[in-house]
Amino acid sequence: MSSSRCYLDYNATTPLSDAARDALVSALDVYGNPSSVHQEGRAAKALLEKARRQVAHRLHTEPDHVVFTSGATEAAMTLLTPDYKMGRSDVHFSKVYIGATEHPCIGKGGRFGKDQQVIIGVDENGIVNLDELQSKLSNHNKSEGLPMVAIQAANGETGVIQPVRKIADIVKQAGGVLVVDIVQYIGKLPVDVASFGGDFFIVAAHKIGGPKGIGAFIATGSALMPQALILGGGQEKGFRSGTESIPLIAAFGAAMEQKPTTQDLDHSKALQMRLEHGLHQLSNNLVIFGEKSPRLPNTTYFAVDGLKAETLQIGFDLAGFAVSAGSACSSGKVKQSGVLSAMGCHVPDGAIRVSTGKHTSLKNIDDFLSAFEKIIRNSKN
Repeated sequence: MSSSRCYLDYNATTPLSDAARDALVSALDVYGNPSSVHQEGRAAKALLEKARRQVAHRLHTEPDHVVFTSGATEAAMTLLTPDYKMGRSDVHFSKVYIGATEHPCIGKGGRFGKDQQVIIGVDENGIVNLDELQSKLSNHNKSEGLPMVAIQAANGETGVIQPVRKIADIVKQAGGVLVVDIVQYIGKLPVDVASFGGDFFIVAAHKIGGPKGIGAFIATGSALMPQALILGGGQEKGFRSGTESIPLIAAFGAAMEQKPTTQDLDHSKALQMRLEHGLHQLSNNLVIFGEKSPRLPNTTYFAVDGLKAETLQIGFDLAGFAVSAGSACSSGKVKQSGVLSAMGCHVPDGAIRVSTGKHTSLKNIDDFLSAFEKIIRNSKN
């Protein structure tokens, strides 16, 4: 990163960690195909399985539960399907129940048809309506197939954390299966997939200091597995065909070993508190979305009444700060965020997301607030 720039968009992607970079570069010299039985192939296979163990260890699960994909979107497309197998037996899911604030890779329903998708609302704080979920699952017609529920552990825009364990209990009581997107959660807070209670989990390397183009889904031990999305040579035990990208997978594994410490979490929270206190001090017309909910300690999503998000984003960029505006259409103009709409928030001018990371300092936050003060002052001239 340039010393003249301050990167505050970690929820979009993270810089490649030193450990991941070293693992990637080293693995480039291991050129064998991991499916080959000769020495070169075995060397590649050893790196593949090492990374599988590293991912499993970070998530407190077994290596056999990890299936590598090209990223979270492919993992979601693989898992969100009506067609599963348990051993040799077919298992059918007739509907998928999706949180209203999900990332598009979940929100679009995967391989379920539109008539098979049911949206579960959220309250004004971004929390999934548990009563609505329970009611809809209790009315699910199991004679047509089982229910599937897909929920994110934490929202990438607002940082709002969902009560995944409570959701899992509701899904289990209804005889359904729960898919949990932990893409934004991992790297910011400790993760133990067993404590969440889900059946399948989705992760992506580039959110935790790994490279883009690699991710995984995790099955928590059940014999239930989805019909493969990508067919071919049967790699990844038949659940994701195609020769594995050993350099990317090795880097993913290395990144997964870099767990956030208690000190890291305390630092993130201190940054968030300094930022949000400063924002409120500088503007009386400012709202921070999800502020009353449990949130990721690195995420602040805010809007200023009467000040367009694109104006703020351009101003911050010129001042040397990389932040994210709300969802953008193809024309580049900021439009209303679907997440905020689901929360009942009308924000026609868009919002700004600040997401910090391990390289962010308190001085960075103070400098950001100084830039914000100048932007506000200039907007009044």
